[in-house]
Amino acid sequence: MAMKIQFLGGAEEVGRMAMLYENGVSMLFDYGFAPTKPPQFPQKVPDNVKIKDVFLTHAHLDHSGMLPWLSARHRPRIMATEPTIAVSDILLHDCLNVWAYEGNPQPYGEEEIEETMRSFVPIRYGMHIFVDDKEIIPHPAGHIPGSAMYEIRDGDTTVLFTGDINTIATRLMKPTHPISADVLIIESTYAGREHMSRDRIEYEFLSKVEEVVDRGGKVIVPAFAVGRTQEMMLLLHNRGYEIWLDGMGKTVNKIYFRYPEYIKNLKALKKAKKDVRVVHSPKGREKALRFADVILTTSGMLDGGPVLWYIDKIKDDKKNAILLTGYQVEGTNGRMLLNEGKLEIYGAVERVKCEVGFFDFSAHAGHSQLLDFIKGCKPEVVVLCHGDNREALAAELDDMNVYVPKNCETVMLDI
Repeated sequence: MAMKIQFLGGAEEVGRMAMLYENGVSMLFDYGFAPTKPPQFPQKVPDNVKIKDVFLTHAHLDHSGMLPWLSARHRPRIMATEPTIAVSDILLHDCLNVWAYEGNPQPYGEEEIEETMRSFVPIRYGMHIFVDDKEIIPHPAGHIPGSAMYEIRDGDTTVLFTGDINTIATRLMKPTHPISADVLIIESTYAGREHMSRDRIEYEFLSKVEEVVDRGGKVIVPAFAVGRTQEMMLLLHNRGYEIWLDGMGKTVNKIYFRYPEYIKNLKALKKAKKDVRVVHSPKGREKALRFADVILTTSGMLDGGPVLWYIDKIKDDKKNAILLTGYQVEGTNGRMLLNEGKLEIYGAVERVKCEVGFFDFSAHAGHSQLLDFIKGCKPEVVVLCHGDNREALAAELDDMNVYVPKNCETVMLDI
């Protein structure tokens, strides 16, 4: 029987990842949406396919965000690490609030989220999971705490699905490493693009913070609650700044403290947490605005959350700065700020006069790092997904059998 791989989303774009794997059984890897306006959803599972098992790589909504819709219809068991399960619970509930705020249609509600949470099965790295005659082994992906790659042992063939990966050490995470595989299905978010060295980007970010504070300004650091907030805390620790923390990152911190084996250095993160003051109320928000040098807050793409309140207060003073620390998806508020210097705040699009900077603290492997990872896996077949410039990678893999499928296109492999 030929192995079939089909992307219901996430093949030719970053976001809405959903990969259907069929070879005697049908397994789904991730089921997310793209956080555009309006959101873009993956295709439905074909009517003739019943999904009993889902493997979730990590909690980010572009990989997990449509699981409640799927759970209500297929009632699968969903395998994920414990931090991924805990963070998914927070993000899925928050997603409903964001959709309601933006006036988007809601494809599911609280009941479907609760069904999803009951369907999760906790797994660990190195654990052997069996689906009929297939053996699936999760490995660390280096992306965010709890993120996993999945090794699929299918007869004599080994398949590796990476999800999102990072191959360099960061202050929060240890890097991932290649796993030997016959078939490698790999993300290509940064195909054709290199990252500045981590040391350099950290130096430039800290230099900018120092410059803004020295001129009497305040620094707003929008950061993803999951992973990026914690990394920024570690980076800013012991720098002598008055740092205030607001938003969902506060709750995510508590989760990560429960699962120390998934982060690089729990002791360092706990020390960094003691270095920040936490906002608990509207009054606390006012205090942060008055006393802070740096305010670290969600959301990372400026599409809601406390960050808009702070920006509304500081945007007209050129001494202040907004320092973005992560990728801004096309169609988001953050992308509009970068491209046009404008921001939608409480329904009105307004000009931002303060300084705006972008620092590429990516949790994804860059082009050269992807190439090194691919070669380290020594695959016969490479399937490139989750990227809008996959051809840049494919051009450097001419000694391998490379597939660059479109969404809903089926890759048939007989190996």
